[in-house]
Amino acid sequence: MEFRQLRYFLAVAECMHFTKAAEQLRIAQPPLSLQIQKLEREIGTPLFIRHPRSIELTEAGIFFKERAQKILEDSEQTLIEIKQIARGHCGQLSIGFAGSVAFNPLIPKIIREYRKMYENIRISSQESDSLKLVEKVYQCEIDCAFVRMPLDCKELITHPVVEEELVAVLPSTHPLHDHQNIPLVSLANTPFIMFPRAIGPMLYDFIIEECRNTDFEPNVEMESPQISSIANLVAAGFGISLIPESMKHIQLPGVQYHHLIDSTARSIIAFIHRPHERSAVVKNLINLLTHLSTT
Repeated sequence: MEFRQLRYFLAVAECMHFTKAAEQLRIAQPPLSLQIQKLEREIGTPLFIRHPRSIELTEAGIFFKERAQKILEDSEQTLIEIKQIARGHCGQLSIGFAGSVAFNPLIPKIIREYRKMYENIRISSQESDSLKLVEKVYQCEIDCAFVRMPLDCKELITHPVVEEELVAVLPSTHPLHDHQNIPLVSLANTPFIMFPRAIGPMLYDFIIEECRNTDFEPNVEMESPQISSIANLVAAGFGISLIPESMKHIQLPGVQYHHLIDSTARSIIAFIHRPHERSAVVKNLINLLTHLSTT
């Protein structure tokens, strides 16, 4: 059974006349009659009662007309949806976010714009540390992720999105709290709060090395479970820390943020996905963030 035969049958069933149906279909009447006869043989029962000057639907024909209409409607809708999926206008997208990246205003802007452009995409999100997100993307548990560099991304594709300087966060009781710009070396004798090295070893080592480059070994006395919760511990008076600049949006009483005048320390937020990405849904997100991160 072919879709063409269904369309031919429905044309005849609507016109209740072979010649008129053939004119509507822009084909000759004899081939139309042959196709209907072929369809009836395949089904195993007549669909029309043929009178000398008219035709009428059999009971099977009445039932088949309803079903044929639904089959064609469903097939047309399926084709529409397939084309939408192929263009990335329909489907699902699972995104991972490192806990600290959402504080950069560009990341929520990218997601807002994507949702506005692709309203029929169902987005699910996961928040975790960057190392776990790399593994989740690699293992196909999620499609892609925004992570914080530096990071070993194995064989994944990395797109730098935005670069941030690292800033010092100090309690308001610190002697340098009223200085907007301070040298990193001035923090040499102050207890440091760091995130666990296990959740971001390369960034952890990068911060430690930056301190060593200014001739002091940081005194790490406390660890925070996530970068995003460090400011809370600083406010509680446990020490100071270096955090990405976008986290200045965490406005807490009792803390101050300071630029470092003797440091070039930077952290990059990157977008990662699997190589040879075939999903148009992911490709559309890549195109959007490429555009927004360069404008």
